[in-house]
Amino acid sequence: MSLIAKYDQPVPRYTSYPTVPYWQSQAPTQETWLAAVNKRLEAGPEISLYIHLPFCEKLCTYCGCNKRITINHNVEHPYIDAVLAEWRIYVHALQQRPILKEVHLGGGTPTFFAPATLRRLLEGILKHADVADDHSFGFEAHPNSTTEEHLTTLAEYGFNRISIGVQDFNPEILKIINRDQDEAEVIRVVNQSRAAGYTSINFDIIYGLPNQQQSDIVNTVSKIRTLRPERIAFYGYAHVPWVSPGQRAYDERHLPRGRNKWQLYETGRELLEMQGYKDIGLDHFSLPEDDLFRAYDSQELHRNFMGYTTANTPVTIALGCSSIGDSWDTFVQNEKKVENYQNTLLFENRLPIIKGHQLTEDDRIVRRHILNLMCKGYTDWRAEELRCEALERAVHHWDDMAADGILVRSPYRIEVTTAGKPFLRNICLPLDDHYWQRKPEGSTFSQAI
Repeated sequence: MSLIAKYDQPVPRYTSYPTVPYWQSQAPTQETWLAAVNKRLEAGPEISLYIHLPFCEKLCTYCGCNKRITINHNVEHPYIDAVLAEWRIYVHALQQRPILKEVHLGGGTPTFFAPATLRRLLEGILKHADVADDHSFGFEAHPNSTTEEHLTTLAEYGFNRISIGVQDFNPEILKIINRDQDEAEVIRVVNQSRAAGYTSINFDIIYGLPNQQQSDIVNTVSKIRTLRPERIAFYGYAHVPWVSPGQRAYDERHLPRGRNKWQLYETGRELLEMQGYKDIGLDHFSLPEDDLFRAYDSQELHRNFMGYTTANTPVTIALGCSSIGDSWDTFVQNEKKVENYQNTLLFENRLPIIKGHQLTEDDRIVRRHILNLMCKGYTDWRAEELRCEALERAVHHWDDMAADGILVRSPYRIEVTTAGKPFLRNICLPLDDHYWQRKPEGSTFSQAI
């Protein structure tokens, strides 16, 4: 258990590099960002499209996402008006008609929106884009609000993946975190998804929730064995009440920590692997027949702000408040507040960019190594163009990690061991010393375990 004591520290999840707190103080202009997108798309017109739909009817207190709690569904149409206005700015600026390789509806709760409203959104998007033959369209689903009509409507527009927020099957734990759902609703959504033609179902499961015991993990994985989703995202609960004040709704003394939290993870991982799920990277498991495992097995797996994906497109365009776009050498983030986001688009007719970062050459090299570690489990720097000063400094830290058994060092290469997979974030951290040494005051990141 000494590894837990040593490595259980606040560490970024590295959904981007550099991570958001270290982005440049001045955001790229709209013109700079659109030029970066067009330059990157010279290699091909396929894009990933992320659409953030922030509304929820009820606050799930564990959640760290950007959301707006309301039961007023009159908010749907002005928000979709703004999203479509944002999309039109991109369409008019792009030098070629985009091909949608990947679309993801995130939240919030995408199924807060009525099926007819989602239909209007998707018709407005698809009017200005083509769909790749091997596309992957998915959305995040709350079982309590996802109806059969939602599922069939989205399937009409090419959606073939669904990620269901299960979290835990113990109703007492769901009550503590204010998650309004039950097992029957999860089963219903799974069965209706299969009937509607969805080929990949993901369950989000969280370990480390208030009062959660090993018996809860055993019970949840036993339900997984019956329902057999193709993918599992097995996340550690991130306690960040300075970001999400709703997490102060329960007593922190009831949160599993350190060794206790680690044992929840170990139990879940062992049981998932016994059921045939493969550990493909940070927090994620997949059945061998799923596309995600095939991408991992062929070393084509990619990771972006939407998580692990089979689509390594040159550009991610992000619509909606707080969403983040990526052209590989430039990041931009939208205005987080719904009203400001809408006003910027509907009254000023410009992209609501409030934050961003233009990557240096060293940033791009480090980003490549972090993606290699997260997606392939190794990285090497035999080629001269894969070397940088950060890498030279990281090697000394990796020697120490090799002694701990979480990676294997060889000339110009490191490889993550099975024991090291839970510590992927820690293994990436030595590459981040240029920014990490300027760590902001106060709490920023969640614990590694």
